[in-house]
Amino acid sequence: MPSTTPTVPAIPTTHRRPRAAVAMKPDAAAAVLTPGALAALAGVCELAPLPVLDDFTTDRARATLADTEILVTGWGCPPLDESVLAAAPQLRAVVHTAGTVRGHVTEACWERGIEVSSAAAANALPVAEYTLAMILLSGKRVLERARDYRAEHSRDDWLRTSAEVGNYGRTVGILSASLIGRRVIELLRPHDVRVLLHDPYVSEADAAELGVRPVGLAELFAQSDVVSVHTPLLPATLGLVSRELLMSMRPDGVFINTSRGAVVDQDALTDVLRQNRIRAILDVTDPDTLLSSHPLWECENALITPHLAGSQGNEWRRLVDLAVGEIDRWAAGDGFAHPVRRERLAFLA
Repeated sequence: MPSTTPTVPAIPTTHRRPRAAVAMKPDAAAAVLTPGALAALAGVCELAPLPVLDDFTTDRARATLADTEILVTGWGCPPLDESVLAAAPQLRAVVHTAGTVRGHVTEACWERGIEVSSAAAANALPVAEYTLAMILLSGKRVLERARDYRAEHSRDDWLRTSAEVGNYGRTVGILSASLIGRRVIELLRPHDVRVLLHDPYVSEADAAELGVRPVGLAELFAQSDVVSVHTPLLPATLGLVSRELLMSMRPDGVFINTSRGAVVDQDALTDVLRQNRIRAILDVTDPDTLLSSHPLWECENALITPHLAGSQGNEWRRLVDLAVGEIDRWAAGDGFAHPVRRERLAFLA
């Protein structure tokens, strides 16, 4: 099976550099567009002078868009609606330095035939790494045992460790073979675990190629020691993880969510956690930042992290590297390695 690791450029370009402009929030640009990143972009395109575009209605934006062939976008890019496209008659491609393009790529872009690329594959890598780490740490109960060690200043009797502790032979359930879900499956291969998958769009043959056993949604929750959610938030997945599914998990099972908080019935999850039936690792909640009074904060069996699994810090450079490679390929006439297809948009995050 081909790896989901994103393609990055290896050599400087030798063909014509297309005219490009950058559109995103200024704070996103300050984080992502380091001097090295800007130099890499300038090596494959004629980059319009900064600051980045964050408002397409200004005179400067309209003048910049007039001869832009590729728009390099990021978090906070305004929608590319018909009026914006009318001001950008030369625009032929959008290269996004983040994951979803739903916020700015409009129907007008698809009608124009604009090609779109996304760095979703690059952003999937740190999320998958976080997930793998949490699966392994939860199997060894590292966080709980470290907390007890700090409180008691004495070790437990390691020869009396429960047989439930450890990762050998554990069953990991993956909900959705998304880019992240597939990468998690790849990262789990060297480990002695059994992997189940629920994804109605994955055939048995595809599941066999992935090296996983396809199961129904109820079976995934009932048979897994760990359930990790990687499904995008769509109308069909809103509240998909129900009270019934959570209650069906094995005693002391681990529920991991790095997808979107609204995929889960959060009230039900809170109730199940307060009963100490399962443990949870939540990098996302609904809303993203819980109220200080929310009872989830009081659940010691829930580890809540501040939506940090995705690209941060030096990982942002990976997003730019992917964009550089995409622009280089496109300028050479090779097309995008990570295209976003209009017909697949309904299934993407």
